[in-house]
Amino acid sequence: MGMLMTTAYILAMDTFGPITDNAGGIAQFSKADAKAREITDRLDAVGNTTKALTKGYAIASASLAAFLLFSAYIDKVNLILERQIENGLREAGTLLESVDLANVNVFIAALLGAMLVYFFSSLAIRAVGTAAQAIIVEVRRQFREMPGIMDYTQRPDYARVVDITTRAALREMILPGTVAVATPILVGLLLGHEAVAGMLMVGTISGVMLATVLNNGGGAWDNAKKYIESGELKDADGNVLGKGSDAHAAAVVGDTVGDPFKDTAGPSLHVLVKLLATISLVLAPLFIR
Repeated sequence: MGMLMTTAYILAMDTFGPITDNAGGIAQFSKADAKAREITDRLDAVGNTTKALTKGYAIASASLAAFLLFSAYIDKVNLILERQIENGLREAGTLLESVDLANVNVFIAALLGAMLVYFFSSLAIRAVGTAAQAIIVEVRRQFREMPGIMDYTQRPDYARVVDITTRAALREMILPGTVAVATPILVGLLLGHEAVAGMLMVGTISGVMLATVLNNGGGAWDNAKKYIESGELKDADGNVLGKGSDAHAAAVVGDTVGDPFKDTAGPSLHVLVKLLATISLVLAPLFIR
């Protein structure tokens, strides 16, 4: 209930960033005065920070949901074990009261849970890079075949770029989605129900920590580029290091990495954490041996 009380505040902070970002793009396309773009850049820098804050709330919500699902998983497993004990299929005293990391199967599953978080994030980041490269190829083709785009005598084929983006988004998410769904199933079938509990524990903790790093790190890289473009960065002699400088080139590279960090990999970990817990809970009867 405490988190629900802040819903309106979180939504307001979350929408501030995209609105100011789009305002900057509109100002640039409309050839507005450079002062307008400078103002929108400053607002967008604030928006990146507010978005990072709201993503912190999101991962907190995801971790709370995962904890509740983990508790439900333990209860579900114990309910099944109790029925087996009553029917004489299992000895008494075998309920899942705690998760023993000294158990080899549990330890292996915990390692797999931690590895899954990083592997899933890498797949998401790579997917963004692949789709971006496809768009770059298409944009170059349109500039080459339709030279009138530069002098506004020809209209670019926007629909083609949107189509590439949509297809790539769906296609590139097949592998991360398959990995996220298959991992808890394989761990449960091969290593047992207690191993799944260990994977959920460590996977959730690793996911929360990594999501926080990705969200904040990506926003910091984006703001670093805006900081340099605003002329705030100076060298030891007091000369402004703005656009065209080596510092700006490095910041652009950082922003290219930061965008999939804060907009793709970080938020996708919220889904991963909850998905692991949900699949484990639903398929708990299959994991008990």
